[in-house]
Amino acid sequence: SPLRRVFVYGTLKRGEPNHHWLTDVANGMASFVGRGTTVARYPLVIGSRYNIPFLLDVPGRGHQVRGEIYEIDDRMLTRLDVLEDYPRLYERRPEAIQSEGTAGATGGEQVVSCWIYLLQRFPPHLLEQPMLEEYRNSTALPYTESHDDDLFDDQHPATSTISASVEKEENPPR
Repeated sequence: SPLRRVFVYGTLKRGEPNHHWLTDVANGMASFVGRGTTVARYPLVIGSRYNIPFLLDVPGRGHQVRGEIYEIDDRMLTRLDVLEDYPRLYERRPEAIQSEGTAGATGGEQVVSCWIYLLQRFPPHLLEQPMLEEYRNSTALPYTESHDDDLFDDQHPATSTISASVEKEENPPR
């Protein structure tokens, strides 16, 4: 089956807590292509009590987001859909990514189309969070593997819980 490109910007990057999903051969095949940046600007924020990096589907807000490009097979794409709770939580669509010297390519940078996971339905408070150019897990906001199925489900009270916890998060003055 043909390989597909995916752009990862959060916990799936090298050195981050979920990178093992991409390296586990039981999940399928993934090969690192290179670093990249979204051509469009998007809000990349850390939210919920699990300190999850979310890319909000609000083009034109925030920054051009830096991440990594991988070539993956269909099996890995299916596994990533499970991890990202697509289509219930995240939307997945092709997005233009500026690659930084793609492996094996001549002439360095080029724009490639990659699958990307975007959060379409979210508490409005998330847009008030600091918007990042690049995600790195930190001791200040440590990522926690979430097992809460009601993370942003509007049919459940969890949404208000998350909104409240996001509101309470203090951001130290820069």
